[in-house]
Amino acid sequence: MIDLKLEEQGQLQLLEREEDEEDDCFESIDKLITQGINSGDIKKLQDAGIYTCNGLMMQPRRFVLLSLTGIKGLSEAKVDKICEAAEKLVNMGYVTGSDLLLRRKAVVRITTGSQALDELLGGGIETLSITEAFGEFRSGKTQLAHTLCSTQLPIQMHGGNGKVAYIDTEGTFRPDRIVPIAERFGMDAGAVLDNIIYAPFQAPDRRFCDRTVPRGLLWAR
Repeated sequence: MIDLKLEEQGQLQLLEREEDEEDDCFESIDKLITQGINSGDIKKLQDAGIYTCNGLMMQPRRFVLLSLTGIKGLSEAKVDKICEAAEKLVNMGYVTGSDLLLRRKAVVRITTGSQALDELLGGGIETLSITEAFGEFRSGKTQLAHTLCSTQLPIQMHGGNGKVAYIDTEGTFRPDRIVPIAERFGMDAGAVLDNIIYAPFQAPDRRFCDRTVPRGLLWAR
C-alpha cells in the first residue's frame, strides 16, 4: 500500500508539473497590456476569437492583417504593433534536449481497457499528445472513446486521475454505456458520470473549445 501511495504521489506531482508547463506554454492575450496595448484593443482581439499570444503568432502575418484590419478601430499600424508585442511575450526559440526530457517524464499513459492494445501503444494513450483512432463504421472507435473516459482512474490503475471532456461531433455519446465500463473498473458510475463534461459540437468554431473546455483535462473527443 505504501509503494502504491508513493507511486501515486509521484505521478500526481508529474501531473501538476505538466499543468504548470502548459501554463508556461501559452501566454494570455491579456498580457499584451504589459507591452503598451490598451485594454480596448485586447477586448477586440478576444471578440475576434484570439485568446492567446501564441494563437496570434501562429497565423501568417498577411492573414492576421486581413482579418484584424477589418475590425473597427484596428488599423494596419496598430495590428503590426500588436503582433510585435505578442512576439516579445511568446518564446518561439529553441529548447535543450534536457528540457524535452523533463517534459517527456511528465507524460502519463492512460489505459485503453485492452491489455493487448495498451502494449501496441507502448503502455496506453499518451498525454501531451493527440491520438487519432480511425476505421470503418462499427470498428470500435466510439467504444474506445467511451472506455477512455476511464482516464479518471487512479494512477495505480493506469488512469490519469483527472476529469474528462467529451466533445461529441456525431451525437454518439451514451452515458448508459459508461455505467458498465465504470463497474468493470470497480468505480462508482454516478461519480464517474459527474466527472465527465459533455458538450455537443455543432459549429466549426474554434472559440467553442476555447470558451467551454476547462484546461488541464486529460482526454477529450
